[in-house]
Amino acid sequence: MGYVEESEPLPRSIAPLSRAGFITTGPLRSTLFLLAMPVLGEQLLNTFVGLFDTFLAGNLTTGNTVAAVSAVGLAAYVGWLGSMIVMLIGTGTTALVARFEGRREHDDANRVANQSMTLAVCLGLALCGFFFFLAPWLARYCRMTGEGFDITVQYLRIDAVGHVFMSITLVGSAALRGAGNMRTPMLIYALINGINAAASCAYVYGIGPFPVMGVKGIVCGTLTARLIGAALMVAVLVRGRTGITLRWSELRIHGARAKRILRIGVPAAADGAIMWSGHFVFLAIVSRLGEAPLGPAYLAAHIIAMRIEAFTYLPATAWAAAVATMIGQSLGAGDPQRARRAGHEATLQCGLLSVLVAICFYFGATLIYQVFTQDELVRSVGIAPFRVLALLQPALAASIVYIGGMRGAGETRSPLVITLIGIVIRIPVGAFFGIYLQGGLMGAWIGMFSDMIWRGLAATGWFLSGRWLRTRV
Repeated sequence: MGYVEESEPLPRSIAPLSRAGFITTGPLRSTLFLLAMPVLGEQLLNTFVGLFDTFLAGNLTTGNTVAAVSAVGLAAYVGWLGSMIVMLIGTGTTALVARFEGRREHDDANRVANQSMTLAVCLGLALCGFFFFLAPWLARYCRMTGEGFDITVQYLRIDAVGHVFMSITLVGSAALRGAGNMRTPMLIYALINGINAAASCAYVYGIGPFPVMGVKGIVCGTLTARLIGAALMVAVLVRGRTGITLRWSELRIHGARAKRILRIGVPAAADGAIMWSGHFVFLAIVSRLGEAPLGPAYLAAHIIAMRIEAFTYLPATAWAAAVATMIGQSLGAGDPQRARRAGHEATLQCGLLSVLVAICFYFGATLIYQVFTQDELVRSVGIAPFRVLALLQPALAASIVYIGGMRGAGETRSPLVITLIGIVIRIPVGAFFGIYLQGGLMGAWIGMFSDMIWRGLAATGWFLSGRWLRTRV
């Protein structure tokens, strides 16, 4: 494209980009790509944590593997809700830090980051208590009984403790990204991924001094990894060599500062909560598509598909994070045209990747289900719907990237409306074709397909309108 000056030299490191003003003045395409790559690495590593847990659950040598997969999958939905709620802080943090960095007001950016870390701890503790007491209801809601119920409740309650550490890591990462530092969160998540794999295997199979814990060992491994990841994030911020410095004197709650963060974050958190609620109701629809053994097979097939779809969802989130930083800093520097072009470029780059992922999903559907479950019934009900899902991955990617870009500008209200309408489409359509017409998993997923198409078109249309450029933070 004509606005990209590829002859300019590229930075040697991502961390100092913001300080040098490279995000607001450097070649758009290559700068955006360099910003996205570390976040992509982080998201893929984060995905492997969930995939590895699902793999372990589906290949346990003892116990009910279908119940184990369902427990891990439900915990993933709960973890997703937790991360959506943490957006209450993370979205506002990224938008404000990016604006201040774009204006070269580094001290103000740092004050916002410190305030956000305090809010993250408070929110994480609240999530821990909420999910601990909600665990039995969640299991009953998904029609889990007997051994499956017991496994799920225990799993969710152990996992609830991890939300405290997850909140610290997510908000710390949001602050660093707003400052243009994408590499440090990636390295922390790389460590989390490695610890999760090693610890989970040790706990599940009783390697070394550890007893054989079965499915309980999976969640204990995840908890261990989250604890170490949060400790490392705090240590990195205290050291202060990443563009953001944690100062104990600035951690107390400052009313005006907290209000400013939350003013941006509340619609984003509401957006996330609505999306999660819709997906959770949709999960209940899937769990009611039939009686055993067909019903549990539909649920397990759905959970596997959602785990695999992360290879589109999380890379799109990476480009969304990158473009949020670039748009926020560009608007802070007074360059709305660069902000607009950044959104289109990010969607183009991620869109090309999503097409490649869609091809892999379509032609690799059989192999994917063979790897992630030994149950032949789960394979038989999951493969065909998954191939249709593959075709809609570009629409999913476009909606995530454009919405991420608007959030970088501090515009969080229009994405909330888009999500709300999408959920209103997804649930009744899915229930009608899946339960009323007895269309099985394919029938239920018609509702999901309709939602994905709507969000792709609506997000693209709103971004093209340019109204988000006038958002004040």
